[in-house]
Amino acid sequence: MKIEIIPATDIIGGACVRLTQGDYDRRTTYYRDPLEAALRFEEAGIRRLHMVDLDGAKASEPRNLAVLERVASKTSLEVQYGGGIKSREALRSVFDAGASRAICGSIAVREPEAFAEWLGEFGPGKLILGADVRDGAVAIQGWLEHSGFTVRELINRFTPQGLTQVICTDISRDGMLCGPSAEFYAGLQGEYPGVEITVSGGISSMADIEALDSTGLRSVIVGKALYEGRITLNELKRCLQNA
Repeated sequence: MKIEIIPATDIIGGACVRLTQGDYDRRTTYYRDPLEAALRFEEAGIRRLHMVDLDGAKASEPRNLAVLERVASKTSLEVQYGGGIKSREALRSVFDAGASRAICGSIAVREPEAFAEWLGEFGPGKLILGADVRDGAVAIQGWLEHSGFTVRELINRFTPQGLTQVICTDISRDGMLCGPSAEFYAGLQGEYPGVEITVSGGISSMADIEALDSTGLRSVIVGKALYEGRITLNELKRCLQNA
């Protein structure tokens, strides 16, 4: 298997939680200490961790940098961090706290010139466009607002500036364990071969990941399926050892 598996840790109040379809009122807490989850993923052979500051997404500024700093300093994981990164100061604070990559969504929609500048300043290897979709449109501000833009419109806006990484979450499937929109993602990856399209939302089993791998997709974020035991750490370890 060539596709990279990236566990998700969504943070509210310093704890590791999962939301259902992006609804803050439908959340489950899995780890009071996200470092515990991170260490388990690291032991299984994971290299990269997806961390979303849900408090920060609502507040429009990072609110869980202490969690990021702790995980980054006590593991060898590369942490990609998103949520509330709306200014250069916030972006720098995320990198200073230990993030390897920063995920930017709302700023790319509302202030595209700023995100384009950041791509030039920090490099496309450090910045990920977060383009999360509900009903065909990209949602922003912690998935609470619709932007009116499609994923393709956003990617087209930033590829001239060197964009190489996009995380696309299908919000309708997020936390539903119903399988990903494989055809949609494969089509998107085919249209933009120079951009890594990371799949997010709906993963329910290793079979889902294998199906995505067979289409040539390069990376996938897995959340609830791991926390609910649909994909076990032993399965994950075996899969990574055989990669």
